[in-house]
Amino acid sequence: MKKNVIVSLADSNYFPLLDELINSIIRFNESRKVAICILDAGLTKEQKEILSQKVDEIKSAEWDIEVPDSKIKGREWLKSQVSRAFLPKYFPSYEKYLWIDCDAWVNDWKTIELYFKACDDGKLGITQTIGPGYKITSKVNWVIGKLAIIKSQNFKHAVKSNIGYAKARKLAFAPHINIGVFSLVKNSTSWNSWQKNLEQTLKGGDIFGSEQLAMNMSVYIDDIETEFLPLNCNWITSNLLPKFDEESSTFVEPYLPNYKIGIMHLAAGIWKDKKDMRLNKEITIDIETLQGNTLSKSLRFNS
Repeated sequence: MKKNVIVSLADSNYFPLLDELINSIIRFNESRKVAICILDAGLTKEQKEILSQKVDEIKSAEWDIEVPDSKIKGREWLKSQVSRAFLPKYFPSYEKYLWIDCDAWVNDWKTIELYFKACDDGKLGITQTIGPGYKITSKVNWVIGKLAIIKSQNFKHAVKSNIGYAKARKLAFAPHINIGVFSLVKNSTSWNSWQKNLEQTLKGGDIFGSEQLAMNMSVYIDDIETEFLPLNCNWITSNLLPKFDEESSTFVEPYLPNYKIGIMHLAAGIWKDKKDMRLNKEITIDIETLQGNTLSKSLRFNS
């Protein structure tokens, strides 16, 4: 019986990315001991048939917290903003859960092991979006002198979600946490904190980003036990491009000691000529190499 599970979600438009994520996982021999489960937010019958040959379970995502139709507007994929906070309900037979967004892929199995280790003792395993090379962590609009309007991602979403200025201020300059990759054990009390905060953020703000804000509240306001993992465990390419090591044929961090990228995450997309690499695999960009060259490469998984 497999005790650990990797979970992701997609609709029909993001199926190619989801399929690539799964292929990036199952190429490792170690993956045979880990289950892969998928939440369906609008996959076609044919797509589910393809996935069923590769994964352990596929279940339809639900609105686990009631959201008015006026907010949904037919965008069923937004269930990802709710259902991931209820993974033990969907797949109850596992002990440890590792969520990976479908626009990410696994480059180093050691990162998978780190996430499963990080959630021991009920802790949340997650990565902050801050590290060497990040030149801006929060935006402000300077009004006059020392006066400024805070525009950090946490503060902006917190104010929009009407969670109150006291809580919003606590989040204002806290390093933002990306919820696209995280790990939790089944019996962790962090699920309850996250779900409670999610009810509040969904009530006051937009659906998109609500679960991320709720998790930031759990970490920085509720002070849930958290194991912060290195940036290469959830490398968000839109924040900082990686480099490529031609000798080992792999993506690495752009600064010394050039650690290998563990999970490559295309959150927010990589755009070229107004086209998103997530939706067009033909798009390539210039990537510097450790050997001093520049290569035209895609950041999507290529088996």
